[in-house]
Amino acid sequence: MRVAFASDDENETTRAVVAALTEGGHELIRPEAPESWPDLGRFVGRAVVEGRADYGVVMCWTGTGTAIAANKVPGVRAALAWDPWIARGARLWNDANVLAMSLKRLAPDVAVEVLRAFLDTPEPDPEEARNIAAVEHL
Repeated sequence: MRVAFASDDENETTRAVVAALTEGGHELIRPEAPESWPDLGRFVGRAVVEGRADYGVVMCWTGTGTAIAANKVPGVRAALAWDPWIARGARLWNDANVLAMSLKRLAPDVAVEVLRAFLDTPEPDPEEARNIAAVEHL
């Protein structure tokens, strides 16, 4: 799987997420140079909607800014998740294609659990198809 990843800072949590992605055999797509969180959200969002990545992962201090920035890209459905249940639900019920996480408030092991829950949920719940389609037309 190809995953676009960007973070506006690096710490133990971001390193754990990158390690989980690479150890999981995923191809990482990353920006070439450090950028601001709005630019990083846009980079990941565009990579997903342009088909260069299957999913995206963005991280900033709270995760909120990069989620907002990614969601400005038409076709992106970025979800801020802080536990595996939220991440799995974002895929199942919202067909989220970008995962946003806090690099300051999540412990490395929790961030990896959230990431795995998101990526291990391959298809949205068919019963939510109508709602997911409605979001596209807002």
